[in-house]
Amino acid sequence: MEFYIDTADLAQIKEAMSWGILEGVTTNPSIVAREKRGFEELIREIARETPGKVWCEVIGTDADTMVEEARMFRNWADRVVVKLPMGAEGVKAASRLSKEGIETNMTLVYSVGQAVLAAKAGVGYVSPYLGRVDDVAWSGATLIGGIVETFARLGLPTKVIAASVRGPQQVIDMLNLGVHAVTTSYSVWAAMMKHPMTDIGLEGFLRDWKEAGL
Repeated sequence: MEFYIDTADLAQIKEAMSWGILEGVTTNPSIVAREKRGFEELIREIARETPGKVWCEVIGTDADTMVEEARMFRNWADRVVVKLPMGAEGVKAASRLSKEGIETNMTLVYSVGQAVLAAKAGVGYVSPYLGRVDDVAWSGATLIGGIVETFARLGLPTKVIAASVRGPQQVIDMLNLGVHAVTTSYSVWAAMMKHPMTDIGLEGFLRDWKEAGL
């Protein structure tokens, strides 16, 4: 079971890493763009803030460019996981990078068939998008459950990392489906630590302790 924070906000990353429960940081081009900083500078800083994996996504659209970017990312951070977009070019790049020992993740996976082809290409992870599938009136949980079951049946070593996870209950739902990893926002992980009954119980303990004069 692996947990990742999906952000490029350094303040959030630093705080989240202090919890001691996360395996690293995932990013994508949109997340990086929001920070309005140089890509290399940002990734290097993120790598300094986490002892775990740092996930970087290519922006090239052909296999040769993707491979070049992946090698560049590896120079920025030796614990990098290179995110590739699903498609023929992404599959080509994944196959080549797996032979070089560069860990990859196939992102934007929306079918079991795509996931199987990505696994066959040697990726370490596939990223099906829970919330985005739900947004188009289908079941993201059904898709992700199908991928998990198919990988288990075929004995594929590729891990399933659930993405586009939008709330604490969705994290639990994904774990119950047997996903190997989850990435979500700082706010979701922070919310998952809280419960009103926990607050009520703690207030009661502290009140009783104070009243006892201990």
